[in-house]
Amino acid sequence: MNRDLAELSHSQSRRLAAVQAPVIPIVGRWTAETPGTISLGQGVVSYPPPPPAIAAARSFGDTLQDHRYGPVEGLPALVHAIEQKLARENGIEVRPFDGPQRRPRSRVLVTAGGNQAFMNAILAITDPGDAVILPTPYYFNHEMAIVMAGARAIGVPTRADYQLDLDAIASAIDPTTRAVVTVSPNNPTGAVYPEADLRAVNALCRSRGLFHIHDEAYEYFSYGHARVFSPGAIADAAEHTISLFSLSKAYGMASWRIGYMVIPEALNDAVHKIQDTILICPPAASQHAALAALQVGRSYAVGYVAGLDRTRKTIFTALTTSGLPCDVPATEGAFYYLIRVRAAMDSMTLTERLIKEHRVATIPGSAFADSVPCSIRISYGALDGDSVIEGLHRLVGGLKALA
Repeated sequence: MNRDLAELSHSQSRRLAAVQAPVIPIVGRWTAETPGTISLGQGVVSYPPPPPAIAAARSFGDTLQDHRYGPVEGLPALVHAIEQKLARENGIEVRPFDGPQRRPRSRVLVTAGGNQAFMNAILAITDPGDAVILPTPYYFNHEMAIVMAGARAIGVPTRADYQLDLDAIASAIDPTTRAVVTVSPNNPTGAVYPEADLRAVNALCRSRGLFHIHDEAYEYFSYGHARVFSPGAIADAAEHTISLFSLSKAYGMASWRIGYMVIPEALNDAVHKIQDTILICPPAASQHAALAALQVGRSYAVGYVAGLDRTRKTIFTALTTSGLPCDVPATEGAFYYLIRVRAAMDSMTLTERLIKEHRVATIPGSAFADSVPCSIRISYGALDGDSVIEGLHRLVGGLKALA
């Protein structure tokens, strides 16, 4: 049905009106209005980029070429370094050539962060009305990107421990489905999916003619016996697997907006059209810093993991031994807990009251489509140990008072 003239006048599109409001700015506003609040909210790390990355950024701009447009897919030296990293650490062999045509099966494309990589993928594979399966609770920006593209996000519940429900995913597939999305280690839950489950999802996508989009932004953040697995490493995965990565977390480079994706060769033209239109090329200064960071390597991030693990254990002990009316699934990855609170209020109300009455910020579980009425995500990556302990003290006191 066409809109009438009054409805068309100076209004946003119905497509964008259907997109949920970003929750981080809302929580940020409440936090700013409450001086002294400790934030256990936004998912960033407490450490800076590697010194060589900062030095590379400072030396950028010495040549005229530095200030011109670069290749759509990223600077050749960075693309090459990423390909080597993927082979060495993830088991993903980019550009293996198949058949007499000697065509590459997959390619690397540098993006302005992991969110843009996901948006590139969704725009490349969906038409309006198509469906994309998201295990819930999901990363809210993924759902927002799907709706912005005119597609439909189909939430499929995970188990009580936030692990994948493979039967539920298979049952949710219909003729409109184009992809299944997995995130491991997971935001917002901290779950790490076993290799067997990711292989099962990948095989399901292959057999049903779907894409498997796998987000590995937290690939270096796993604890205990958890092992991170890249589905893109599966022998026959290249033609239907899209792998997404980011430097924001591992290298403390959130504001630099640098990520990358591995895409099937069949999507190369489509993704280049999208990136050329939206971005033209990834920011060159950030790419130079990213190359230096990759040359430092994963040991930089891993050096901070032991401290995060200690904080993870401290939080779990405090939340499970304080008599709180909460369910706290154990977590082995990223730097999050998504705790389910038995409270007579919704997630947004609890979040606002924790900030304004107890000066501790979290993120409401409703933003992630958690199935329970009241839950909150705690992030422990951004603060030093003393600040986390004080924030945890306030959180425990607030939950006892409010729940």
